[in-house]
Amino acid sequence: MLRRIIHNFTTRLATALLSFGVVWLTARYLGAAGRGAVSLFITDCAALLLFIGLLGGSSLIYLVPRRNLWHLLFPAYGWALVVCLVGTGLVALVREVPASYLGHLLALALLQAFLSINTALLLGRRQEVLYNGLSVAQVALLAGGLVGAFAGLHWRVVPAYYYAAYLAYGLPVLVSVWALVKLPDRPSGGRRLQATMRELGRHSRGAHFSNILAFANYRLSYYFVAHFADARAVGILSVGVALTEAIWLIPRSTALVQYVDLVHAGKEAILASTLRVSRLAVLGTAIAVGFLALLPPAVLGAIFGPEFSAARPVILFLAPGGVVMALQILCSSYFAGLARYRINNTASGVGLLVTLVACTLLIPHFGIHGAALASTLSYCASTAFLLYHFYRATGTAPWAFMPNLTDLTYLWSAARRKS
Repeated sequence: MLRRIIHNFTTRLATALLSFGVVWLTARYLGAAGRGAVSLFITDCAALLLFIGLLGGSSLIYLVPRRNLWHLLFPAYGWALVVCLVGTGLVALVREVPASYLGHLLALALLQAFLSINTALLLGRRQEVLYNGLSVAQVALLAGGLVGAFAGLHWRVVPAYYYAAYLAYGLPVLVSVWALVKLPDRPSGGRRLQATMRELGRHSRGAHFSNILAFANYRLSYYFVAHFADARAVGILSVGVALTEAIWLIPRSTALVQYVDLVHAGKEAILASTLRVSRLAVLGTAIAVGFLALLPPAVLGAIFGPEFSAARPVILFLAPGGVVMALQILCSSYFAGLARYRINNTASGVGLLVTLVACTLLIPHFGIHGAALASTLSYCASTAFLLYHFYRATGTAPWAFMPNLTDLTYLWSAARRKS
C-alpha cells in the first residue's frame, strides 16, 4: 500500500508543480486582474463539473468494478451535455459576460467532463498508472500551451488560456477513449443498461452532493470578493489559495488509495497500517504548510509579480485550515469508500453554513483576509464533525491521527528497504 501511495504522491507532486507553473504563468504574464479573470473562468467550469457528478463522479469508481463500463459511460456523457448546456445558459443570465466567454465555457467544461468520466472509469478498473499519466499530461499540456502563447507568440491576454486548455483536455480525452475501447467490456443496451443507470443515479446523488457543498466552501469566497472588490483582489486571493491547496496533494494521495481499497476490500482495509500512513500524511501536510507560511512577501512578489506580495497574509489566515483539511480529506474518503455519503454531506453542509455566515460578515470589512479566515473557520467546523463520526464508527479518537516516533521509525525503515 505504501508503494502505491508513494507512486500516487509522486504523480500528484508532478501535477502540483505543473499547476504551480500554470498559476505562475497566468499571474506573471496577465497580472492580478488577468489572473482573477482566469480564476473566475476556472471556477465557473468547476461548478458545472460538480453538477455533472450528480450522474457520475466518484460513483463511477465505485460501480465500474461490478458493472459494464459502457452502461456507466453513456448516461454520464448524456448528463454532462445537459448540465453544460443548462449551466452555460444560467451563467449568461446571472452575469454579464461576452458570447465568446460562454462558448469557451461550454466547450471546455464538456471536454473536462468527458476526461473526468473516462479517467474515473479507468481508475475504477485499477488502471492507476494510466490515470496518473493522464493527470500529469493534462497539466503539462496546459503549462506548455501557456508558455508557447505567452513567451513564444507574445500573446499575453486571457483568451490564450482558453486555447491552451483546448490542447490540455482534448488530447487526453482521445487517449482515455482509446484506453476504454481496449478494455474487454462491449456496448449493450436493454434492461441492464436501464438498471445500471438507475443505480448510478442513486449512488451519485448521495456520493456527490457533499462535493457540491465542498466546492461552495472552497470557492464561494471568490464570488463574494468579486462582488465587494474586483478581479484584481480575486487574483491575489487565488494565488494564496492555490499555493495552500497544492499541499493537499499529500493527504489526497493517501485518501485516493484508501478509497480504491475500501471499494474493493471493505472497511477492514482502513485501520492499522492505513492509520499509520494517514498520520504521516498529516505530518507532511503540517511541515509543508509551515514552510509556505514562512515565505516572506518579497519572495511571493519576486515569483509572481509585485502585486502578489499581498498574498502572504492570505496564506497565514489559510494555514491552520490547510492542516485541518488533511484530517477532513482522510476521514471523508473513509465514509465515501463505505458509501456512507450522508455523513460527508452533513459535514459539508456544516462547513457551507459557516462559509456563508463568515463571508457575509468578514469580506465586506476585511476583504481577501476575511475570505481566507472564512475558509479556515469552515474547514475547522466540518472537520470536527467528521472526526466525531469517525470516532463513533471506528472507535478511533482524533488524536490517533497525530504522528509519533513509531511512525517516523516505520517510514525510515520502509525507505531503507526500498533503497
